[in-house]
Amino acid sequence: MPHTSSTPPRAPTADAIVRVRGVSKTYAGGFQALKSIDLDIRRGEIFALLGPNGAGKTTLISIICGMSNASAGTITADGHDTVRDYRAARTTIGLVPQELHTDSFETVWDTVRFSRGLFGKPTNPALIEKILKDLSLWDKKDSKILALSGGMKRRVLIAKALSHEPKILFLDEPSAGVDVELRHDMWRLVRELQRAGTTIILTTHYIEEAQDMADRIGVIRQGELILVEEKNVLMRKLGKKQLTLTLQQPMARIPDALARWPLVLGQDGATLVYTFDTQQEDTGIAALLRALAEHGIDFKDLHSSESSLEDIFVSLVHTQPSEQKAPTA
Repeated sequence: MPHTSSTPPRAPTADAIVRVRGVSKTYAGGFQALKSIDLDIRRGEIFALLGPNGAGKTTLISIICGMSNASAGTITADGHDTVRDYRAARTTIGLVPQELHTDSFETVWDTVRFSRGLFGKPTNPALIEKILKDLSLWDKKDSKILALSGGMKRRVLIAKALSHEPKILFLDEPSAGVDVELRHDMWRLVRELQRAGTTIILTTHYIEEAQDMADRIGVIRQGELILVEEKNVLMRKLGKKQLTLTLQQPMARIPDALARWPLVLGQDGATLVYTFDTQQEDTGIAALLRALAEHGIDFKDLHSSESSLEDIFVSLVHTQPSEQKAPTA
């Protein structure tokens, strides 16, 4: 594969455990799945990669993990080039894929033990036992994979990915189709792994999980990485707050005298919603409330709400590419 990038290299991040430079992927039919991706993933962080279906999330993960070839660009994992030094790079990585490829006649114990051996690791029954217990699989250790439920097979995939003690763990839609108990077990384990020094990269459709778990967020759209940001900074920069006022008397329309405020009248005419930028020093709320009083508009209740990560994500992926190209830092 071509191993060069047409874009100038970015200054490296000192603590990056994964470095992606100029990675593109174009299929034989001409479809460009990835467009010159640059990304540093920091050692020990939980990084959430978000994007709509078909945006390129799984393609990027597959290339980093060495399961697919890039058309251009370079990747290193813990200092190892994923092409020139594939074996060493792959040993540092654990992958939990979306698909369940575990319909085998092997037992859970043998499957996880064998997976560890594939990476040249010495046998370690105590470690395998701990992993199985952490994933509530211990009582299934002698069960054949074929006989397990979908949720239990998902647990086995996670156990296999952890069996060789990777420094970097990719979770590609790990919550898809799993029960609440497994989801809770999995995120508890992820936090424990991070505390032990493992770097976690996840994709998820459950954006509230990314909001709860991730240190940084990346958003990919149509093969382009349009934003990489600290989660808290992202929420602060792009988050909006809304003030909802429940009126004493419904109104048919918003008076012209209130036109300076971005107000939305509810369908029933009984609520006014004011959206404001959390970055502004003056939110305009005090002036709005004074203006309402001056015009005899009384309200009986008010409450505020704040944008969720999902609100921000939806806004980002529905913005036209020409309208926004956020820096990736």
